[in-house]
Amino acid sequence: MAEKLTEAQIAERLAALSGWALEGGMIVRTFVLKDFTAALTFVGAVGYLAEAAGHHPDVSISYNRVKLALTTHDAGGLTEKDFALAAQINALP
Repeated sequence: MAEKLTEAQIAERLAALSGWALEGGMIVRTFVLKDFTAALTFVGAVGYLAEAAGHHPDVSISYNRVKLALTTHDAGGLTEKDFALAAQINALP
């Protein structure tokens, strides 16, 4: 099981992660895409990354907006896994 990060560790990693914010014990980011099709394509790409990592975000789609939320449920909070996946998501075109 992944080790839960401290508040200081979370703040440090969040400061280095563009576009993500802390909300309710999760890191979240809303992506605004061209249209609904682009949003679905983006979610598919996130799905491939998530499956490869064995770590899955909560996903909400509203037309061209995709909101992702990450936390490690079995650790009871944020872990390195959340920040690693968020960084991979940020690298998507």
